Order: sequence, then C-alpha cells, then structure tokens
Amino acid sequence: MHRFYLPPQEVIDGKLTLDERESHHAATVLRIHKGEHVAVLDGNGTEYMCEAVVVNKRATTLMVRHQNAIAPLPYSITLLQAITKGRSMDFIIQKATELCVHRIVPLAAGRSVMRVENPKSKMEKWKTIAIESIKQCGCTWMPIIEEPITPREFLARDEQFDLPMMASLQGNTRHPREYITDHVQKQNRLPRSLAVWIGPEGDFSPSEANDILSSGIYPITLGRVILRSETAALYSLSVLNYEMQAPRS
Repeated sequence: MHRFYLPPQEVIDGKLTLDERESHHAATVLRIHKGEHVAVLDGNGTEYMCEAVVVNKRATTLMVRHQNAIAPLPYSITLLQAITKGRSMDFIIQKATELCVHRIVPLAAGRSVMRVENPKSKMEKWKTIAIESIKQCGCTWMPIIEEPITPREFLARDEQFDLPMMASLQGNTRHPREYITDHVQKQNRLPRSLAVWIGPEGDFSPSEANDILSSGIYPITLGRVILRSETAALYSLSVLNYEMQAPRS
C-alpha cells in the first residue's frame, strides 16, 4: 500500500487533501486511481487509511475510512551527531528515522569537515529526507530535527537523560548492554530516555571529549575496529534498539 505524508495541522476529519508535492507523486509517479486505498501518516502517531476520491497532480483528495493511533516506543533516543561531509549526513538522517530515533541534534564539532552555511535550507532538506523515510518504513512518528549546535552549547543546556552515552575511541569504555543492565538493576526498570553522542571522522577533539565525559556521559565501545561516523551512528542506534526491545525475564 502506498503511503503519503500530511502534517497534523492539515488533517481535517473525514477528508484529506495532499499538498502539491505529494499529489504530484501520487498522480504522476505512483499513478494511483480513484477508489484505490492508501495510507497517510501525520508524523505524530496517527495513520489514516484512506480511499482516493479525486486524483490530481496539484491537489489529490482522500476520504478517511479508518485511522490508527500508534503509541511511540516506551523509550526515546536522542542522537547527537557530529555533522559529516557530503551525503553521509543525509544517510544518517534517513537511517536514524527508519530506526525510530526520537530526536536528532546535529553537532558542529571542531573536527566536522562540513560547515552549515545555510541552516534553513539544510533543515528543510533533512526534514524532507525524514518524511520520505517514514513513508518508506511506515513509522508514524517523525523525529525532531534541531538546528546545528556546538557540543559545548548543547552541554550548557544541562539536559537530563536516564542513560547518556558517547561512542569513544578512548579507553575505559563499556558495551551499551552493560549500562542498560546496570540501570535496570538500580532502577528496576529500563531507561526511558537515552542519548548517544557520535563524533566526526577522527572523533571529537580532546577538549570536546573531556567536556562531554566530564558532564557524566558514559563512554561506550562500538567494537574493535574504527567505524566511519555514519556507520557508528547506524551501529549505535541498532544496538540500542535491539537491547531495549530484547525479551527480559
């Protein structure tokens, strides 16, 4: 079944009208026809099962036949990702969305090769990538994507997480499972909010790493080999989701 996206504020009970971009995709690319059943996601937990009434490349109208309210995961993951060069940051946004990350905070780290010169344009691009990703994977929740910020500026917010971690190439690291197990033993429940910091190629600078670890963030290992930043992000989010959703006796 084809999926489309419509922001929550544009959803009106009983009838939905896709914007021009989505309508063009429906009419000219997918060639849906009147009477065909499609799904519409609002990115805020609701899936609308619809029937196409008017198929037009400028404004396609759908009638809602049923809607499903889908709860978010019982935990949230914030990805604090150093901005990477080229299309690798787009890849990270795409895969993080597919892995149901709650929030993505792009970090303008000292060793980040790429500099965001037009944040508004870049934010729009990243949002578009996230929209296409939820349509592809069927996740009804779209991640919050914040404007780029330096590691020190984020630390100054003093945000609190049940389990904040940083992928580290330094010593004294532990596997994420160990931190999750420790939390369960101490709190008698799984962590509800997690954060993972991923550095740029070459890792965070020594001063950045010191600031991060000094704020109480736990260093984690991603294995014996050195991963590219985008691989490290995908690895970390996959491992955390696996551990958080694993059956527990």
